[in-house]
Amino acid sequence: MIMEINRIAILGAGNLGYSIAKGLIMSGLIGKDKLILTEKSQSRLNALINDGFNAVEDNVLAVKQSDLIMLVVKPFQIDDLLSEIKDHVSGKVIVSCVTGIQSSHIYNLLGSKPTLFRVMPNTGIAIQESMSCVSSFNETPEQKEFIKTLFSQLGQVLFIPEDQMPAATALAGCGIAFALRFIRAAIQAGVEIGFSSEDAKLMAAQITKGAAQLILINNTHPEAEIDKVTTPKGITITGLNEMEHSGFSSSIIKGLLASYNKIERKN
Repeated sequence: MIMEINRIAILGAGNLGYSIAKGLIMSGLIGKDKLILTEKSQSRLNALINDGFNAVEDNVLAVKQSDLIMLVVKPFQIDDLLSEIKDHVSGKVIVSCVTGIQSSHIYNLLGSKPTLFRVMPNTGIAIQESMSCVSSFNETPEQKEFIKTLFSQLGQVLFIPEDQMPAATALAGCGIAFALRFIRAAIQAGVEIGFSSEDAKLMAAQITKGAAQLILINNTHPEAEIDKVTTPKGITITGLNEMEHSGFSSSIIKGLLASYNKIERKN
Protein backbone atom coordinates (compact mmCIF):
# COMPACT_ATOMS: atom_id res chain seq x y z
CA MET A 1 0.00 0.00 0.00
CA ILE A 2 1.39 3.41 -1.02
CA MET A 3 0.44 6.52 0.96
CA GLU A 4 -1.71 9.11 -0.76
CA ILE A 5 -0.38 12.64 -1.15
CA ASN A 6 -2.80 15.41 -2.08
CA ARG A 7 -0.21 18.10 -2.74
CA ILE A 8 3.56 18.50 -2.79
CA ALA A 9 5.26 21.79 -1.92
CA ILE A 10 8.66 22.47 -3.43
CA LEU A 11 10.24 25.20 -1.32
CA GLY A 12 12.84 26.72 -3.60
CA ALA A 13 12.07 26.52 -7.30
CA GLY A 14 15.61 27.14 -8.50
CA ASN A 15 17.36 24.87 -10.99
CA LEU A 16 17.02 21.70 -8.89
CA GLY A 17 13.53 22.42 -7.58
CA TYR A 18 12.26 23.26 -11.04
CA SER A 19 13.93 20.14 -12.47
CA ILE A 20 12.19 17.98 -9.86
CA ALA A 21 8.84 19.56 -10.70
CA LYS A 22 9.35 19.09 -14.44
CA GLY A 23 10.52 15.51 -14.01
CA LEU A 24 7.52 14.55 -11.90
CA ILE A 25 5.10 16.07 -14.41
CA MET A 26 6.88 14.46 -17.39
CA SER A 27 6.63 11.09 -15.64
CA GLY A 28 2.87 11.38 -15.45
CA LEU A 29 2.91 10.51 -11.74
CA ILE A 30 1.39 13.84 -10.74
CA GLY A 31 -0.07 16.90 -12.45
CA LYS A 32 0.70 20.57 -11.96
CA ASP A 33 -2.40 20.87 -9.79
CA LYS A 34 -0.69 18.61 -7.23
CA LEU A 35 2.33 20.92 -6.93
CA ILE A 36 2.90 24.26 -5.27
CA LEU A 37 6.27 25.93 -5.83
CA THR A 38 7.80 28.80 -3.89
CA GLU A 39 10.15 31.42 -5.28
CA LYS A 40 11.37 34.75 -3.85
CA SER A 41 12.49 36.27 -7.15
CA GLN A 42 9.54 38.11 -8.67
CA SER A 43 10.71 37.61 -12.25
CA ARG A 44 11.18 33.88 -11.74
CA LEU A 45 7.88 33.67 -9.88
CA ASN A 46 6.12 35.26 -12.83
CA ALA A 47 7.84 32.87 -15.23
CA LEU A 48 6.63 29.86 -13.19
CA ILE A 49 3.07 31.18 -13.15
CA ASN A 50 3.19 31.84 -16.88
CA ASP A 51 4.37 28.24 -17.31
CA GLY A 52 1.19 27.04 -15.62
CA PHE A 53 2.58 26.29 -12.16
CA ASN A 54 0.91 27.15 -8.90
CA ALA A 55 3.74 29.31 -7.59
CA VAL A 56 3.80 31.62 -4.58
CA GLU A 57 6.33 33.62 -2.58
CA ASP A 58 4.96 32.54 0.81
CA ASN A 59 6.64 29.37 2.14
CA VAL A 60 4.23 29.06 5.08
CA LEU A 61 1.21 29.19 2.76
CA ALA A 62 2.73 26.43 0.62
CA VAL A 63 3.44 24.25 3.67
CA LYS A 64 -0.08 24.68 5.05
CA GLN A 65 -1.60 23.57 1.75
CA SER A 66 0.62 20.48 1.29
CA ASP A 67 1.20 17.01 2.72
CA LEU A 68 4.77 16.55 1.51
CA ILE A 69 7.32 19.36 1.82
CA MET A 70 10.48 19.38 -0.29
CA LEU A 71 13.29 21.61 0.91
CA VAL A 72 15.27 22.56 -2.18
CA VAL A 73 17.29 25.62 -1.17
CA LYS A 74 20.99 26.40 -0.84
CA PRO A 75 22.66 25.21 2.40
CA PHE A 76 23.11 28.78 3.65
CA GLN A 77 19.34 29.37 3.30
CA ILE A 78 18.11 26.30 5.18
CA ASP A 79 18.22 27.71 8.73
CA ASP A 80 16.00 30.68 7.89
CA LEU A 81 13.60 28.44 5.95
CA LEU A 82 13.27 25.91 8.78
CA SER A 83 12.68 28.68 11.32
CA GLU A 84 9.99 30.09 9.05
CA ILE A 85 8.03 26.86 8.65
CA LYS A 86 8.71 25.00 11.93
CA ASP A 87 5.30 25.76 13.47
CA HIS A 88 3.46 24.29 10.47
CA VAL A 89 5.10 20.91 9.80
CA SER A 90 3.15 18.72 12.21
CA GLY A 91 1.87 15.67 10.35
CA LYS A 92 3.82 16.55 7.20
CA VAL A 93 6.43 14.49 5.39
CA ILE A 94 9.67 16.43 4.93
CA VAL A 95 12.07 15.76 2.06
CA SER A 96 15.38 17.61 2.24
CA CYS A 97 17.46 17.92 -0.93
CA VAL A 98 19.89 20.31 0.76
CA THR A 99 23.49 19.15 0.43
CA GLY A 100 25.42 18.54 3.63
CA ILE A 101 22.62 19.30 6.10
CA GLN A 102 22.19 16.39 8.50
CA SER A 103 18.90 15.18 9.94
CA SER A 104 19.95 16.21 13.47
CA HIS A 105 20.40 19.81 12.29
CA ILE A 106 16.98 19.84 10.62
CA TYR A 107 15.28 18.36 13.67
CA ASN A 108 17.02 20.79 16.05
CA LEU A 109 15.78 23.79 14.10
CA LEU A 110 12.28 22.41 13.66
CA GLY A 111 12.01 21.56 17.36
CA SER A 112 10.14 18.40 16.42
CA LYS A 113 10.76 15.13 14.61
CA PRO A 114 8.38 14.69 11.67
CA THR A 115 8.99 12.02 9.04
CA LEU A 116 12.12 13.07 7.18
CA PHE A 117 13.86 11.88 4.04
CA ARG A 118 17.27 13.23 3.05
CA VAL A 119 17.64 12.92 -0.72
CA MET A 120 20.87 13.51 -2.63
CA PRO A 121 20.01 13.66 -6.36
CA ASN A 122 22.30 14.77 -9.17
CA THR A 123 21.78 16.97 -12.23
CA GLY A 124 20.51 13.99 -14.26
CA ILE A 125 17.22 14.60 -12.48
CA ALA A 126 16.36 17.23 -15.13
CA ILE A 127 15.92 14.41 -17.69
CA GLN A 128 14.63 11.77 -15.28
CA GLU A 129 18.06 10.09 -15.09
CA SER A 130 19.19 11.01 -11.59
CA MET A 131 21.02 8.77 -9.15
CA SER A 132 19.13 9.69 -5.97
CA CYS A 133 20.48 8.44 -2.65
CA VAL A 134 18.00 8.54 0.23
CA SER A 135 18.21 8.31 4.02
CA SER A 136 14.97 8.02 6.01
CA PHE A 137 13.92 8.91 9.55
CA ASN A 138 10.75 8.22 11.54
CA GLU A 139 9.04 6.87 8.43
CA THR A 140 6.33 4.29 7.95
CA PRO A 141 6.72 1.54 5.33
CA GLU A 142 4.03 3.28 3.25
CA GLN A 143 5.86 6.60 3.36
CA LYS A 144 9.15 4.96 2.38
CA GLU A 145 7.48 3.19 -0.54
CA PHE A 146 5.95 6.48 -1.70
CA ILE A 147 9.32 8.26 -1.70
CA LYS A 148 10.87 5.36 -3.57
CA THR A 149 8.08 5.51 -6.15
CA LEU A 150 8.34 9.30 -6.40
CA PHE A 151 12.07 9.47 -7.03
CA SER A 152 12.05 6.36 -9.22
CA GLN A 153 10.21 8.55 -11.72
CA LEU A 154 13.35 10.69 -11.80
CA GLY A 155 15.98 7.95 -12.20
CA GLN A 156 17.50 5.31 -9.94
CA VAL A 157 16.93 5.30 -6.16
CA LEU A 158 19.17 3.82 -3.46
CA PHE A 159 18.38 3.92 0.28
CA ILE A 160 21.53 4.33 2.37
CA PRO A 161 22.47 5.09 6.00
CA GLU A 162 22.96 8.79 6.66
CA ASP A 163 26.64 8.32 7.44
CA GLN A 164 27.14 7.31 3.79
CA MET A 165 25.71 10.59 2.48
CA PRO A 166 29.15 12.24 2.11
CA ALA A 167 30.33 9.25 0.05
CA ALA A 168 27.14 9.37 -2.03
CA THR A 169 27.72 13.07 -2.68
CA ALA A 170 31.21 12.33 -3.99
CA LEU A 171 30.28 9.31 -6.12
CA ALA A 172 26.81 10.21 -7.38
CA GLY A 173 26.91 14.00 -7.15
CA CYS A 174 30.47 14.80 -8.20
CA GLY A 175 30.76 11.60 -10.25
CA ILE A 176 28.50 12.86 -13.02
CA ALA A 177 31.04 15.63 -13.68
CA PHE A 178 33.83 13.07 -13.84
CA ALA A 179 31.88 11.03 -16.38
CA LEU A 180 31.28 14.17 -18.42
CA ARG A 181 35.00 14.92 -18.38
CA PHE A 182 35.63 11.48 -19.91
CA ILE A 183 33.14 12.36 -22.66
CA ARG A 184 34.91 15.66 -23.28
CA ALA A 185 38.29 13.91 -23.53
CA ALA A 186 36.84 11.35 -25.96
CA ILE A 187 35.47 14.19 -28.09
CA GLN A 188 38.89 15.83 -28.21
CA ALA A 189 40.50 12.55 -29.24
CA GLY A 190 37.77 11.99 -31.83
CA VAL A 191 38.51 15.34 -33.44
CA GLU A 192 42.22 14.55 -33.50
CA ILE A 193 41.63 11.29 -35.37
CA GLY A 194 39.44 12.93 -37.98
CA PHE A 195 35.81 13.46 -36.86
CA SER A 196 34.01 16.77 -36.68
CA SER A 197 33.35 17.98 -33.12
CA GLU A 198 29.62 17.33 -33.51
CA ASP A 199 30.11 13.77 -34.78
CA ALA A 200 32.69 13.08 -32.07
CA LYS A 201 30.28 14.42 -29.42
CA LEU A 202 27.48 12.15 -30.62
CA MET A 203 29.73 9.10 -30.65
CA ALA A 204 31.34 9.82 -27.27
CA ALA A 205 27.99 10.44 -25.57
CA GLN A 206 26.36 7.36 -27.08
CA ILE A 207 29.20 4.97 -26.22
CA THR A 208 29.07 6.21 -22.63
CA LYS A 209 25.30 5.79 -22.51
CA GLY A 210 25.58 2.31 -24.04
CA ALA A 211 28.28 1.26 -21.58
CA ALA A 212 26.15 2.39 -18.63
CA GLN A 213 23.06 0.62 -19.97
CA LEU A 214 24.98 -2.64 -20.37
CA ILE A 215 25.81 -2.56 -16.65
CA LEU A 216 22.32 -1.51 -15.54
CA ILE A 217 20.36 -3.87 -17.78
CA ASN A 218 22.64 -6.92 -17.65
CA ASN A 219 23.66 -6.35 -14.00
CA THR A 220 27.20 -7.33 -14.93
CA HIS A 221 30.59 -6.13 -13.71
CA PRO A 222 32.35 -3.67 -16.06
CA GLU A 223 35.22 -6.11 -16.57
CA ALA A 224 32.80 -8.75 -17.87
CA GLU A 225 31.65 -6.30 -20.55
CA ILE A 226 35.23 -5.21 -21.26
CA ASP A 227 36.20 -8.86 -21.85
CA LYS A 228 33.62 -8.99 -24.66
CA VAL A 229 35.43 -6.16 -26.48
CA THR A 230 39.06 -7.08 -25.93
CA THR A 231 40.81 -9.78 -27.97
CA PRO A 232 44.37 -11.13 -27.73
CA LYS A 233 46.81 -8.65 -29.30
CA GLY A 234 43.79 -6.50 -30.23
CA ILE A 235 43.53 -2.73 -30.53
CA THR A 236 41.17 -2.33 -27.55
CA ILE A 237 43.49 -3.92 -24.99
CA THR A 238 46.38 -1.87 -26.39
CA GLY A 239 44.42 1.34 -25.81
CA LEU A 240 43.25 0.27 -22.35
CA ASN A 241 46.75 -0.65 -21.24
CA GLU A 242 48.12 2.68 -22.47
CA MET A 243 45.42 4.50 -20.46
CA GLU A 244 46.26 2.47 -17.36
CA HIS A 245 49.98 3.17 -17.79
CA SER A 246 49.03 6.86 -17.71
CA GLY A 247 47.04 6.42 -14.51
CA PHE A 248 43.48 6.32 -15.89
CA SER A 249 41.82 4.26 -13.12
CA SER A 250 44.10 5.69 -10.45
CA SER A 251 43.18 9.26 -11.41
CA ILE A 252 39.45 8.53 -11.16
CA ILE A 253 39.87 6.88 -7.75
CA LYS A 254 42.07 9.73 -6.49
CA GLY A 255 39.58 12.32 -7.75
CA LEU A 256 36.64 10.68 -6.01
CA LEU A 257 38.63 10.30 -2.79
CA ALA A 258 39.73 13.95 -2.95
CA SER A 259 36.10 15.08 -3.27
CA TYR A 260 35.02 12.77 -0.46
CA ASN A 261 37.82 13.89 1.87
CA LYS A 262 36.93 17.54 1.29
CA ILE A 263 33.30 16.81 2.22
CA GLU A 264 34.44 15.00 5.36
CA ARG A 265 36.62 17.96 6.40
CA LYS A 266 33.60 20.26 6.13
CA ASN A 267 31.42 18.03 8.35
